[in-house]
Amino acid sequence: MNGDKGNGERGFTYIFALVLICVTSVSLMVAQKQWSTIMQREHEIELLYRGEQILAAIESFYQNSPGGSKSYPQSFKVLLKDNRFPNLKRHLRKHYTDPMTSDGRWGIIYDGKGRIKGVYSTSSDKPLKQGGFPERFKSFEKKKKYKQWKFVHDPVKETTS
Repeated sequence: MNGDKGNGERGFTYIFALVLICVTSVSLMVAQKQWSTIMQREHEIELLYRGEQILAAIESFYQNSPGGSKSYPQSFKVLLKDNRFPNLKRHLRKHYTDPMTSDGRWGIIYDGKGRIKGVYSTSSDKPLKQGGFPERFKSFEKKKKYKQWKFVHDPVKETTS
């Protein structure tokens, strides 16, 4: 008699264990998806911050060109250490990487002379953020890819502001 009761309990325990594994798996998938979304939002915030820092450095380099002849930097290195002045000038405190890509490399936007006037992420991923950008970055609204978020210095906008 005890043998029959034991087999029934083992069958029930087995089914319960399978249901528990399924429920746990689904819960972990949902948690992973939520965590992934949270991380993507954090990376977007970081992308906006870093892009804005680089853009501000490019604008500073451009506006502080000695001799009145405004020019863009030839590389990121001169944003970190501008030797055009008797005293060292830093337009950018550190080299920021692209937070949306694994290699961290930015796409670079050049002026007609091969100098850097802007950057953009090289990520083809779809942004979660579709609106609510600061006025300066309103053009980012409803973009389909991060690579369309371009941080570009426009001297014409500067004079009209």
